[in-house]
Amino acid sequence: MKNNVKLQGSLKRYYRWPVFITILFVLMNIVIFRFSVKAGGVAAVFLIIYILITLVSYYNAKRTVFKDLVNFGIEYAQMQKVLLKEFALPYCLSDEEGRIMWMNNAMRELLEKEKNDKSISAIFPEIQLTEIFNDNTKAVLHLEHYEQSFQVEIKKLSMQKAMEGNDMVDLGEEDGYIIAYYFFDETQVKQLVQENIRQKMVAGLIYIDNYDEALESVENVKRSVLSALIERKIHQFVLGMEGVVKKTEKDKYFFAIKQQYVSHLQSSKFAILDDIKAISIGNEMAVTLSIGLGMNGKSYVQNSEYARIAIDLALGRGGDQAVLKDGEKLYYYGGKTRQVEKNNRVKARVKAHALRELINEKEDVFVMGHKLADEDAFGAAVGIVKACHVMGKQAHIVIDDITNSLRPIVERVQEDQEYREIFVRSEDAIEMVRHNSLVVVVDVNRPSYTECPELLKISKGIVVIDHHRQTSEVLEGALLSYIEPYASSSCEMVAEILQYIQDGIRLRQVEADAMYAGILLDTKNFSNKVGVRTFEAAAFLRKNGADVSKIRMLFRNNLVDFKAIAEAVRNAELFRDVFVITQCPSGGLESPTIVGAQAANELLNINGIKASFVITDFNDKIYISARSIDDINVQLIMERLGGGGHMNMAGAQLEGVSRFEARQIMKDTLRRMQEEGDL
Repeated sequence: MKNNVKLQGSLKRYYRWPVFITILFVLMNIVIFRFSVKAGGVAAVFLIIYILITLVSYYNAKRTVFKDLVNFGIEYAQMQKVLLKEFALPYCLSDEEGRIMWMNNAMRELLEKEKNDKSISAIFPEIQLTEIFNDNTKAVLHLEHYEQSFQVEIKKLSMQKAMEGNDMVDLGEEDGYIIAYYFFDETQVKQLVQENIRQKMVAGLIYIDNYDEALESVENVKRSVLSALIERKIHQFVLGMEGVVKKTEKDKYFFAIKQQYVSHLQSSKFAILDDIKAISIGNEMAVTLSIGLGMNGKSYVQNSEYARIAIDLALGRGGDQAVLKDGEKLYYYGGKTRQVEKNNRVKARVKAHALRELINEKEDVFVMGHKLADEDAFGAAVGIVKACHVMGKQAHIVIDDITNSLRPIVERVQEDQEYREIFVRSEDAIEMVRHNSLVVVVDVNRPSYTECPELLKISKGIVVIDHHRQTSEVLEGALLSYIEPYASSSCEMVAEILQYIQDGIRLRQVEADAMYAGILLDTKNFSNKVGVRTFEAAAFLRKNGADVSKIRMLFRNNLVDFKAIAEAVRNAELFRDVFVITQCPSGGLESPTIVGAQAANELLNINGIKASFVITDFNDKIYISARSIDDINVQLIMERLGGGGHMNMAGAQLEGVSRFEARQIMKDTLRRMQEEGDL
């Protein structure tokens, strides 16, 4: 066998060199013979001796080299086996069904608490071979095992390729596979990543909602004490989280904390909000805060911008709450108390002057409210049209479907010569609007809820005037945004604006009636969410000829609507002693959602009821009208369902569910919020 051994490759080429040199010497000897026979003979003797020595050495070296190669191969294979066995990376092989066939020492140590005869899926439930591979031959996943984190690379190995050159096993045409598992320990990396996340900076803003009003409610000698107590509470709040805080204005603070403390704030639901309200040194008005936090931005600058957006949302929702902006996600905390009306009308004057400048700059104006507009949205739109007419600008009201309750008011307005041609439908408005047109949105601040969302995309000039609390869906890019959740209605806000648009402005009676009707609707005949400025706005409208008797007649229901309300009350279900849930029939009703809202108001007259929820099925959607009295914030409840509104008046829309399913969703939401302490 040794004689049949043949060298290959570079070793074979190396052993051929003596042959080449011998040929060279033979040629040289021939040349010497031509010059001298005697010298050629001597050279031939030495050439023969060289050839003999080379042949003997080649024959003996061949056997020695083969022996050394065999020994090296055996030792190399053994070394590979030892290295694989002692490899620090846990590694194992299994069959197609996941039964472990072989593992190295590191894998054996990892599974020392497990039985070796178990399958890989039994030990690591995350590894489900039928799910992770599909058409791939390689997969990567992450798993936890006894407080250790691993990245596992899994590869399929073909048996045919693995057994090539092996004469001991013949697989024939059948081909299976074995599976290799490589475990990379990433425990420390994950710990470092988590520590890095915990150490990230979170930017925050704290605004005192009613600083001036709170100071004015105490004696002069106590004002400095109240201010000091507020500042001390805020500093303790931030320093308790190893943060830094800087007072930027008398009622505004900037602070920065580590991200690891955010979870504590969330679990305590920002207890600082209640701590500040608990400060009492004879002040008649409780102090409230608004907090905005920004985190997980790409930079500290972006976190600060997130905090600014969050504080704007908190203020837009009425204050006394915290808003956390985590990247694209928004979280709300607090906001359970009633908004405090501000008696100062400086903001209304500033907004009125800004609106006047915008109207003067634009060619024409389009005014729209929310879908299925009510008296408040329509009255506010009429008020904005009046402002445009005063400044000599053309204006249109965009409205598609006129509800049964709104129709009498619309018909009265259309009788006026100035208003006969101002109403347009959405499809017409899209064709009429231009790049330089101004779009004024009233009584709504959510783009998807507007009468014609496409107008917002066409026009670059947008104004928002609303009294609803803001949600995560905001109308971006508005040139002017006037959102005051403490206001009773949009008509109240527009009535104030009109008084600053032009000195001594006079309204037509139909205009005053339309706006007065909006205030009556949202205040439920001045019984809900009414402040000093509400009566001042109503007085301004009365001076301009608003006829209360005619307006009240417009609010009367027909017999069909009245029966539907009575049916909703009859089927009312008491839930957890203080809530009432019912369904309003929609058959035969022209405006079922309006009737549902009226039924919700009617249910609040029942003794002991704190909140009512009326479910109405209309146009393949489920509408929920929520009303409350006392301390239940229905706006927070409706936000859980994707809606919004006010503390005592809110609503939501559900799609793809039945009325029965909507009732169950309503119950589950109330149950969960009570258990979490959010009600």
